[in-house]
Amino acid sequence: MSITTPTPEPAPEDITRGLAELERHLAEQAPPASLVDTIEGETKRVKQLRAEVAEARLLGELQDDPAPLLIDTPKVRKRRLRAGEAARLHQLAQDPTMRAWQAARMRRLLVAGGMVSLALALAWSTAGVQAFAADGADKWSPAWVFAWLVEPFMSLALLVVVGARAYLGTRSQPVESPVLVRIEWLFLALTLGMNAWPYLPWSLATGETFSFSRLVLHILGPIVAVAIVTALPIILAAFSDLDHGRTGTPRTAPSYRANVDTLTARARALIDAGELPADAGAGKIRAALGCGMDPARAVRAALTRDQQAGGAA
Repeated sequence: MSITTPTPEPAPEDITRGLAELERHLAEQAPPASLVDTIEGETKRVKQLRAEVAEARLLGELQDDPAPLLIDTPKVRKRRLRAGEAARLHQLAQDPTMRAWQAARMRRLLVAGGMVSLALALAWSTAGVQAFAADGADKWSPAWVFAWLVEPFMSLALLVVVGARAYLGTRSQPVESPVLVRIEWLFLALTLGMNAWPYLPWSLATGETFSFSRLVLHILGPIVAVAIVTALPIILAAFSDLDHGRTGTPRTAPSYRANVDTLTARARALIDAGELPADAGAGKIRAALGCGMDPARAVRAALTRDQQAGGAA
C-alpha cells in the first residue's frame, strides 16, 4: 500500500505570481492593436483607406472647378498689359490729330535732311568752281581768293529759293512759279558747268590725260543738288495731299467727289465769265472759290483734263 503525499496548499504569494504570469502570456498572444476591433467595428487600416477615398473624391470635385484657371499669372498679366498698350497706341495712331502731327514731323525731318544734303552738295562743288573761276591765277592772289566766293554766293541765292519753296510747301502753300524753277535750274547749270569744264577732254592742258572718274567726282555735288531740288517739291506736294479726315474715307469718296464736281462747275463758270484764267494754278483757284488747297488741286486737275480732251477733239 502506497502512501500518497498530500499536495501542499499554495501560498498567497504563489497565486499572485501565477496570475501575473498568466496575464503576461495572454498579452503576448493578443493580436496587434491595429487589428483590434474598435467600438464602431472598424480597424485603423479601414479608417485610413476610407480617409484616402474621401480625399480623392474631394480632390476630383475641386479639379473640375475652373476657378484656378481664371486667375491670371504674372506673365499673363504682363502680356495683357502690353496688348492693351499696343491697342491704345494703334487707336491713337488712327486719330486725325495724331496722323497730322506725325506727317508734319516727318515732313519737317525730310525738309531738314534735304536742305542739309543740298548745302553739303553745294559745298562739295566749291573747290571745282574755285578752280574754274581762278583760271590759273597765282595762289593767294586777289583773283585766286575771290574765286572762292563764287560758289558760296550762288549757293546762298539757290538756297533762298529752294528754302522758300520748301517752307511754303510744308504750309500747304506750294509755290508754282515757272520763274523760280528757271532760276533754280540756272544756278544749278552754272554750278555743274563750272565744275565739269576744267576736266572735260577738250579743256585739259597739254600732256594731261582725261579721267572719267575725276570728272564724275567733281560733278557729283551739282548732280546731288539737282536731284534734291527736283525731288523736294514733289515730296512736299505729296505730303500736302495727305488726307487726315476723321472717318478715314478715301479722297475719292462720293461726298468728296461731289464737292469737287461742284467746285469744278463753279470754276468753269468763272473761266467762261473771264473772271478766272483758263490756266490758273491751284493757288488762284483756291482764292477764287474760297476752298482748301486740296480741293483746288483736284479742280485744277479736272480743268486740265478738260483742256486735254478739248485739244484732242
